Amino acid sequence: MHSECSQYSREAVVQVGIIGAGPAGLLLGAALARRGHAVLAVDPDPGPDTGGRWERRGVMQFHHPHGVRQQMGEALRAELPEAWDACLAAGAEPLTFVLDDGTRVPAGMRVRRETFERALRSVAARQPGLTLRRGHVDRAGVEDGRARGLVVDGEHLPTDLVVDASGRNGRVTRDLGPAPVAGGDTGIAYVSRQYRLHDGAEPGPMSNPLAWEARLDGYQVIVFRHERGIFSVLLVRPADALHDLRHEAAFTAACRAVPGLCDWTDPDRSAPITPVLPGGRLYNHYRAQPDVGGLVLLGDAVCTTTPMFGRGLATTAMQVRALLDRVDTGDTASFGAWCDAAMLPWVHDHTRSDDHWRRVWSGGDVDLTRRIPSDLILAAAAADPRIAPALGPYLAMLAGPESLDPVEPLARAVYQGGWRAPLADGPGRDELAEVVRAAVAA
Repeated sequence: MHSECSQYSREAVVQVGIIGAGPAGLLLGAALARRGHAVLAVDPDPGPDTGGRWERRGVMQFHHPHGVRQQMGEALRAELPEAWDACLAAGAEPLTFVLDDGTRVPAGMRVRRETFERALRSVAARQPGLTLRRGHVDRAGVEDGRARGLVVDGEHLPTDLVVDASGRNGRVTRDLGPAPVAGGDTGIAYVSRQYRLHDGAEPGPMSNPLAWEARLDGYQVIVFRHERGIFSVLLVRPADALHDLRHEAAFTAACRAVPGLCDWTDPDRSAPITPVLPGGRLYNHYRAQPDVGGLVLLGDAVCTTTPMFGRGLATTAMQVRALLDRVDTGDTASFGAWCDAAMLPWVHDHTRSDDHWRRVWSGGDVDLTRRIPSDLILAAAAADPRIAPALGPYLAMLAGPESLDPVEPLARAVYQGGWRAPLADGPGRDELAEVVRAAVAA
């Protein structure tokens, strides 16, 4: 960004226009308003009804599972504590992880994305200085290399700072460059469904306090726990296989066929509360900041990672807090360099992992000519305990993927020796495809 066009004095009131009123736009907008700035957030979605399901059209991932990590919890408690309290009042369950040395650390919360956003929006909408407007942003008004406002439904609204928090698929600033510089289509897709435990029913198997995960021959399954006994079943598949999982009969049959999922979705334990929710193809994505003064990309507009590690809201929270610091000090120009250093490595990390699993699901093996993907480094700790001490900071996102570099040679040696993590019990992809076909035919 042009540094001379993006400096603000610490005492000045900044007029901020935000494109999008999702988690990034709401959290940033409310926090800036609390600092005395004048903020307008524009979104085509009307917001939730007082009752019933919030569709959130145009946000494909809205009803799919999310992990709300400690980064978002810390951001809420620091910037908008009433929103944290509203999440808890709506049933969100705080999580705590116990480290190897016995230390207990906060780990976010179990909660659905819809519940989380309802709570956040209910608080942000009452924040003086933040205006939520339903509308369509036609474009960002740019003159002499600087964003000078938003054009909303044909009306020009002047601002000092424009923040694009409209997500990976947002189009308003796409022509202002640059093009995405990392990531791309993973060749992976998914489908999910929400269930609720019956009163008094115990949860099924768990891999950690948030989720249960199993990798099988040719696909992956994950169960994410949410609030008040609600959980999501996620089946992750190659984009060119198992398309019929979108049908209720096929999804139900697949859950019955996979050990672990069968336990979670046993009719004596739980019942579905949504239809089957198809998901689109998954992308990793990183876009650097445009070279336009007074324009900042935020949240998924900067980076998107596949959902298997539940990092999307965490990277959003980290960006919001980093940008707030820079508005406070009058140095938004350095935000792009911070994103390159702190966000881009996570996109590369996911890309390496997704490339590996796409190759394995096509009959390939670990590529020992490249850096070992991080999730394979994690798995190799089962074969070489010396790897384990490095895992905690990475898993908690307290350190970036580079924190695993010192133990990558240990993991490489494990795989060079022929060790491979065992697959979970259950049908392979071809067997599951037969189950799905039979269910659809019946």
